[in-house]
Amino acid sequence: MEPLDLSARPPRSCYEELDGLMFMPRTIDKLRAFLPGGNPGGYVINAKILGMSGYLLQRLGITEEALSDAVAEANDETEVAAWLREHTDSSQYAAINETMRRIRVKHTQDEAFFRDFYAEVFAADPQLDLVLEIIEADDRRMFGVKG
Repeated sequence: MEPLDLSARPPRSCYEELDGLMFMPRTIDKLRAFLPGGNPGGYVINAKILGMSGYLLQRLGITEEALSDAVAEANDETEVAAWLREHTDSSQYAAINETMRRIRVKHTQDEAFFRDFYAEVFAADPQLDLVLEIIEADDRRMFGVKG
Protein backbone atom coordinates (compact mmCIF):
# COMPACT_ATOMS: atom_id res chain seq x y z
CA MET A 1 0.00 0.00 0.00
CA GLU A 2 1.08 3.56 -0.58
CA PRO A 3 2.13 5.92 2.23
CA LEU A 4 -0.26 8.65 3.40
CA ASP A 5 0.26 12.24 4.47
CA LEU A 6 -1.84 12.81 7.57
CA SER A 7 -0.67 16.39 7.87
CA ALA A 8 -2.92 17.11 4.88
CA ARG A 9 -6.03 15.24 6.04
CA PRO A 10 -7.11 13.10 8.97
CA PRO A 11 -7.23 9.33 8.93
CA ARG A 12 -10.64 7.84 8.22
CA SER A 13 -13.45 8.04 10.74
CA CYS A 14 -13.34 5.94 13.89
CA TYR A 15 -16.61 4.37 12.80
CA GLU A 16 -15.49 3.10 9.37
CA GLU A 17 -15.09 -0.68 9.18
CA LEU A 18 -12.90 -3.14 7.33
CA ASP A 19 -14.41 -6.60 7.05
CA GLY A 20 -16.79 -5.74 9.90
CA LEU A 21 -14.07 -4.40 12.18
CA MET A 22 -14.54 -0.82 13.28
CA PHE A 23 -11.54 1.53 13.61
CA MET A 24 -9.33 -0.70 11.46
CA PRO A 25 -9.40 1.63 8.39
CA ARG A 26 -8.26 4.48 10.64
CA THR A 27 -5.48 2.33 12.11
CA ILE A 28 -4.37 1.32 8.61
CA ASP A 29 -4.26 4.99 7.58
CA LYS A 30 -2.01 5.78 10.54
CA LEU A 31 0.26 2.83 9.77
CA ARG A 32 0.49 3.95 6.13
CA ALA A 33 1.52 7.41 7.34
CA PHE A 34 4.53 5.81 9.05
CA LEU A 35 5.65 4.05 5.86
CA PRO A 36 8.66 5.58 4.07
CA GLY A 37 7.41 8.67 2.27
CA GLY A 38 4.43 9.07 4.59
CA ASN A 39 3.77 11.74 7.18
CA PRO A 40 1.89 10.93 10.40
CA GLY A 41 1.29 14.60 11.19
CA GLY A 42 0.19 14.60 14.82
CA TYR A 43 -1.21 11.06 14.73
CA VAL A 44 0.17 8.13 16.71
CA ILE A 45 -0.79 4.55 17.45
CA ASN A 46 -0.01 4.98 21.14
CA ALA A 47 1.10 8.04 23.07
CA LYS A 48 2.09 7.95 26.73
CA ILE A 49 -0.99 5.78 27.17
CA LEU A 50 -2.54 3.04 25.06
CA GLY A 51 -4.41 4.66 22.19
CA MET A 52 -7.53 3.29 20.55
CA SER A 53 -5.52 1.71 17.73
CA GLY A 54 -3.26 0.14 20.33
CA TYR A 55 -6.29 -1.09 22.24
CA LEU A 56 -7.74 -2.55 19.04
CA LEU A 57 -4.52 -4.40 18.26
CA GLN A 58 -4.31 -5.68 21.84
CA ARG A 59 -7.88 -6.99 21.68
CA LEU A 60 -7.12 -8.67 18.37
CA GLY A 61 -3.97 -10.27 19.79
CA ILE A 62 -1.64 -8.85 17.13
CA THR A 63 1.28 -6.47 17.35
CA GLU A 64 1.61 -3.08 15.72
CA GLU A 65 4.75 -4.33 13.98
CA ALA A 66 2.99 -7.37 12.49
CA LEU A 67 0.06 -5.33 11.19
CA SER A 68 2.40 -2.63 9.90
CA ASP A 69 4.32 -5.28 7.94
CA ALA A 70 1.06 -6.67 6.53
CA VAL A 71 -0.05 -3.18 5.48
CA ALA A 72 3.32 -2.43 3.87
CA GLU A 73 3.25 -5.70 1.91
CA ALA A 74 -0.42 -5.55 0.87
CA ASN A 75 -1.58 -4.23 -2.47
CA ASP A 76 -4.93 -3.16 -1.02
CA GLU A 77 -7.17 -3.46 2.01
CA THR A 78 -8.71 -6.69 0.74
CA GLU A 79 -5.33 -8.29 1.37
CA VAL A 80 -5.12 -6.69 4.82
CA ALA A 81 -8.60 -8.02 5.65
CA ALA A 82 -7.51 -11.50 4.57
CA TRP A 83 -4.35 -11.22 6.69
CA LEU A 84 -6.46 -10.18 9.67
CA ARG A 85 -8.80 -13.17 9.22
CA GLU A 86 -5.76 -15.45 9.22
CA HIS A 87 -4.24 -13.91 12.35
CA THR A 88 -7.26 -12.99 14.48
CA ASP A 89 -10.61 -14.39 15.57
CA SER A 90 -13.07 -12.57 13.30
CA SER A 91 -15.99 -13.90 15.36
CA GLN A 92 -14.91 -11.35 18.01
CA TYR A 93 -15.16 -8.30 15.72
CA ALA A 94 -18.74 -7.40 16.72
CA ALA A 95 -17.93 -7.61 20.43
CA ILE A 96 -14.78 -5.51 19.95
CA ASN A 97 -16.80 -2.91 18.03
CA GLU A 98 -19.40 -2.72 20.77
CA THR A 99 -16.77 -2.30 23.48
CA MET A 100 -14.98 0.42 21.52
CA ARG A 101 -18.26 2.35 21.12
CA ARG A 102 -18.68 2.38 24.92
CA ILE A 103 -15.17 3.45 26.02
CA ARG A 104 -15.36 6.64 28.07
CA VAL A 105 -12.70 9.02 29.31
CA LYS A 106 -12.76 7.33 32.73
CA HIS A 107 -11.73 4.07 31.06
CA THR A 108 -8.45 5.45 29.68
CA GLN A 109 -5.18 4.45 31.32
CA ASP A 110 -4.52 7.98 32.56
CA GLU A 111 -7.56 10.25 32.55
CA ALA A 112 -5.54 13.39 33.36
CA PHE A 113 -3.15 12.76 30.47
CA PHE A 114 -6.05 12.03 28.12
CA ARG A 115 -7.85 15.24 29.10
CA ASP A 116 -4.64 17.22 28.63
CA PHE A 117 -3.95 15.60 25.24
CA TYR A 118 -7.45 16.58 24.04
CA ALA A 119 -7.63 19.87 25.99
CA GLU A 120 -8.76 21.91 22.99
CA VAL A 121 -11.61 19.49 22.30
CA PHE A 122 -12.76 19.63 25.91
CA ALA A 123 -12.50 23.43 25.90
CA ALA A 124 -14.93 23.53 22.98
CA ASP A 125 -17.24 20.82 24.33
CA PRO A 126 -16.59 19.84 27.96
CA GLN A 127 -19.55 17.42 27.98
CA LEU A 128 -17.91 14.98 25.57
CA ASP A 129 -17.23 11.66 27.26
CA LEU A 130 -17.10 8.87 24.66
CA VAL A 131 -13.54 8.47 23.41
CA LEU A 132 -14.53 7.88 19.78
CA GLU A 133 -16.59 11.09 19.75
CA ILE A 134 -13.64 12.98 21.23
CA ILE A 135 -11.29 11.65 18.55
CA GLU A 136 -13.76 12.61 15.80
CA ALA A 137 -14.13 16.10 17.29
CA ASP A 138 -10.34 16.45 17.40
CA ASP A 139 -10.07 15.57 13.70
CA ARG A 140 -12.67 18.24 12.90
CA ARG A 141 -10.80 20.74 15.05
CA MET A 142 -7.42 20.06 13.47
CA PHE A 143 -8.69 20.23 9.90
CA GLY A 144 -11.27 22.98 10.30
CA VAL A 145 -14.21 20.81 9.37
CA LYS A 146 -17.52 21.77 10.94
CA GLY A 147 -19.61 18.89 12.16
